[in-house]
Amino acid sequence: MTDRPLTLMAVHAHPDDEATGTGGVLARYAAEGIRTVLVTCTDGGCGDGPGGVKPGEAGHDPVAVARMRREELEASCEVLKISDLEMLDYADSGMTGWASNDAPGSFWRTPVEEGAARLAELMRHYRPDVVVTYDENGFYGHPDHIQAHRITMAALELTDLTPKVYWTTVPRSQMARFGEVMREFAGDMPEPDPAEAAALAEIGLPDDEITTWVDTTPYSDQKYDALAAHASQGENIFFLRMGKERFGEMMGTETFLRVRDTTGAPTPEDDLFAGLR
Repeated sequence: MTDRPLTLMAVHAHPDDEATGTGGVLARYAAEGIRTVLVTCTDGGCGDGPGGVKPGEAGHDPVAVARMRREELEASCEVLKISDLEMLDYADSGMTGWASNDAPGSFWRTPVEEGAARLAELMRHYRPDVVVTYDENGFYGHPDHIQAHRITMAALELTDLTPKVYWTTVPRSQMARFGEVMREFAGDMPEPDPAEAAALAEIGLPDDEITTWVDTTPYSDQKYDALAAHASQGENIFFLRMGKERFGEMMGTETFLRVRDTTGAPTPEDDLFAGLR
């Protein structure tokens, strides 16, 4: 036996990803006495600047944006009671097709083996029992999310660790409803064109393929407040417009695909640590 606490490691691409995708489980497991480690791969410098100024627009300073987003990330971690924050500090690559994808130092341009070696060192240090990251498409195709997936899976191969490994996902049964709520709270948001609607319909997984459904409803307020800590980012405003009650109704269950396991815990499961305690 060991006195080492059970440990969850979440590997995310940008500041604020920890709140939207895993804020509920991070808060829940911290409350249960589990060590929660957040690895954030990029500096978020391609995010919105003050007043919503976008990359490439006058007044957008990636260095200043990265500094601001680091402060917001630290505030989010405090809300979620995250035990340990590790920043890899690669330059944010921006959205698919942006020139920043191939800029020197960008995460997308970084060799996978380099990022994996750095992450493997953190894994050896923290020895996580559960690792959470994105699927091979980065959940929705963002270059930095894809790269986070790649370095996480490669890092695991560089260690002797055998954690349970999960990829974030959403049930497709909820995607149509989610689109309706987005239009309700986003004001004049237009109806998606057929191509966008088709792409949206492909996000996530059919319900019967999801292995893990974690109820985080008691921690929805924390998740909301963690997201509010990143309020400089315009894409978060939609979630905050819901208010805490509606947010909790929509975002109170977090879902995952279990891709590695040595515990033999049956699926579907309702606990990332099933079979470990």
